[in-house]
Amino acid sequence: MSEPAPARLAAFSYALPEELIAQEPAAERSDARLLVVERETARLQHRGIPDLVELLHPGDVLVVNDARVVPARVYGRRPSGGRLELLLLRPVAEGEWESLVRGRPRAGERIVFPEGEGQWIRPLGAGRWRIRLAVAPDVPGWLERVGEVPLPPYIRRSDGPTAADARRYQTVFARSPGAVAAPTAGLHFTPELLGTLAARGVSHVPLTLHVGPGTFLPIRDGELDTYTMEGERFDLPEATVAAIEGARRQGGRVVAVGTTTTRALEAAAAGGALRPGAGVATLFISPGHRFRVVDALLTNFHLPRTPLLAMVAAFAGWSLVQRAYETAVEARYRFYSYGDAMLLT
Repeated sequence: MSEPAPARLAAFSYALPEELIAQEPAAERSDARLLVVERETARLQHRGIPDLVELLHPGDVLVVNDARVVPARVYGRRPSGGRLELLLLRPVAEGEWESLVRGRPRAGERIVFPEGEGQWIRPLGAGRWRIRLAVAPDVPGWLERVGEVPLPPYIRRSDGPTAADARRYQTVFARSPGAVAAPTAGLHFTPELLGTLAARGVSHVPLTLHVGPGTFLPIRDGELDTYTMEGERFDLPEATVAAIEGARRQGGRVVAVGTTTTRALEAAAAGGALRPGAGVATLFISPGHRFRVVDALLTNFHLPRTPLLAMVAAFAGWSLVQRAYETAVEARYRFYSYGDAMLLT
């Protein structure tokens, strides 16, 4: 008999000492620790990322998110001189963007940026505003010149993001620009590790899901059966679907690298069969979800009361996940984006 599912997102919580929130990446990508969670036996093992070579089997296929993080955080000044911080989320019309803002804009007011300016159009709620930008020659090119890597707010450094973050907050397989947060489970892979896995018969194939704020923002309140997940654009190539189907025919497992990959795969299979193509993932995965594609999940540790933690609880059961998190805290694992990982098999 399956365990009863918590009724509210607030139930997905745990105690975490602040000093366990990783402020810097590991010295090398594959240096991270790995907590292995065996769903069938409820056994926990303390391993490391290099042990994936032993833990994964010939014929398994890793599915990775090749989204590339854009330097979407910019700073501007109001006519009065006050400073505002923006995270540009997505274009909504020609020259107009949706943004998350720290500060108090006013509709119609102008804002001055390095190499450009903007004008606030209207509030969208929850700290979001629509803004019209006047930058040359294009917004993506402008962001590459003046923007900074949008590290999560729990990474608190006096000097802010560094040049090293521009490299380490991207996966080695990042190709498609558009994400405002990294698919962090993929940060642990190196070309050498991928090559070793390939030599063992473990392939990797890509999809793209552009990570937005709906993935990582904590949910203050809300019942699971009424929560609406914010949509995120994804694209699932035909070759990736073919590789997944081929692995399944040969008895291999589909190992999702990260919750964003899991969400894209499960959204693409919501109708029954896994279908290639582009779409918008609005699927909220919580306990009770029937997983159609994913057999194993590699993921970092997630913030309390977030859709990501609800997804992991759906995959392995909240009581087991809760025990795994408590074990990770006791063993002094490093948490969140630059932290350690879990493999749920």
